[in-house]
Amino acid sequence: MFFSRSENDNAKEIMFYVKRRENLIKTVKERFPNVKSGFVVIFGDFEKNFSIPFQQDASFYYLTGVIEPGAVLIIDLKGSSTLYIPCHERPRTNWYYLALSAKEEDALKVGVNEIKELGKPFKGHDSYSYVSYQEYESLLKFFETVKKEQGTIFTLYPSESTNYCLQRFLIDRVNSFLPGFNYMIVDISPIVEAMRRKKDKHEIELMKKAVEITIQAHNKAAQAVVSSRKECEVQADFESIITKSHAQRACPTIVASGQHSTILHYFDNGGDMKKGDLVIVDGGAVFNHYCADITRTYPVSGKFTKRQREVYSLVLELQENIASIARPGYWLNNKEQPDKSLTSLAQLFLKKHNYPMLHGIGHFLGIDIHDVGDYSKPLQEGDVITIEPGIYIPEESLGIRIEDDYLVEKNSLRCLSAALPKKPDEIEKLMLSDGVLASSFILIFLLILVVGKKVVF
Repeated sequence: MFFSRSENDNAKEIMFYVKRRENLIKTVKERFPNVKSGFVVIFGDFEKNFSIPFQQDASFYYLTGVIEPGAVLIIDLKGSSTLYIPCHERPRTNWYYLALSAKEEDALKVGVNEIKELGKPFKGHDSYSYVSYQEYESLLKFFETVKKEQGTIFTLYPSESTNYCLQRFLIDRVNSFLPGFNYMIVDISPIVEAMRRKKDKHEIELMKKAVEITIQAHNKAAQAVVSSRKECEVQADFESIITKSHAQRACPTIVASGQHSTILHYFDNGGDMKKGDLVIVDGGAVFNHYCADITRTYPVSGKFTKRQREVYSLVLELQENIASIARPGYWLNNKEQPDKSLTSLAQLFLKKHNYPMLHGIGHFLGIDIHDVGDYSKPLQEGDVITIEPGIYIPEESLGIRIEDDYLVEKNSLRCLSAALPKKPDEIEKLMLSDGVLASSFILIFLLILVVGKKVVF
């Protein structure tokens, strides 16, 4: 299953980014009508290390579709876009696929008015965030001109947030070269977050494809649980489907069995799976930069015990209950409005059954697996969220979590991952599908060859 895109599709996609930039400038001008001279500035991410795949800053990607490391987007209030890219001693086109250059044809390819170089060359073919004055020289001269003209820089620089660490670091770095630059800054992160939170049709289609890939990965993992001995074997089968689909992991895949299933973020995946245990498989695909995030809990033996089925059914009942009442006007989490807070309602449900709620009921989903979104505001049409209740009982080595992805519509939710089975009987049937039976017969046949005995079926 490989989703490819034609040049036509690429050309259409460019217009999505152009339109987003237009909408951003329109909103900025409406919010700050007294600013006559100003520029939106968004920094792209840098390479971390050759061994770590590059991942572009989500907001930068949302507004450009550009995956070039170290790039900087500048938009004037008339809507003209300039992309600054690092200059390198060695041509990046010799080292990396789809590397950009400061040529007119590349500007047309990505839908900006112009591409310029940031400054003097970075050493080698990579760029890193601790930039020097020389490497940022052209950009700094531009900022110096804006400063002299008493212009405003609209960027992502919230005063109280753990988000946008790179954006804030680079702005502080520029301020070290150009004292007083920070006084030109106006934070527009709430505007960009609001735009990113409400998904358009194009984004929803990409997320559907990410979900479809993740469902296929779960089907493979469910069958692997019965025939595998170690958690990492299930992880390998799950992630193989993602790779074969020309997608990437949205996050480190969790395969947690037995006692490990009671640890919320267990990433080691090195344990032995034992008959009678449950195993949580939590992961997702990224397709064209958009994430899916789906969790299922499987019995290692292929059959739930009576106790496991009892607790599993409770978690499933809670998820279905929350999904049935969630709609615009409800919050994912709001302690001030417990009657309309999905997390509060989930806590109340579990409290009645004497179980604690160890985590929130869900999160926003998009370019980031835990996507931007103001939790102080209620759900709105166009949000994509997860609903992922769980019960964890360490003394029984029993952990259960069920997670699906939902699109918030006008009066309800639509489950994007509904095609993946989750009822107990469906789970058992999935695990004992033809693929697993075929594998079992192969193993038996190999055993016959080894021991030289006949087996009558």
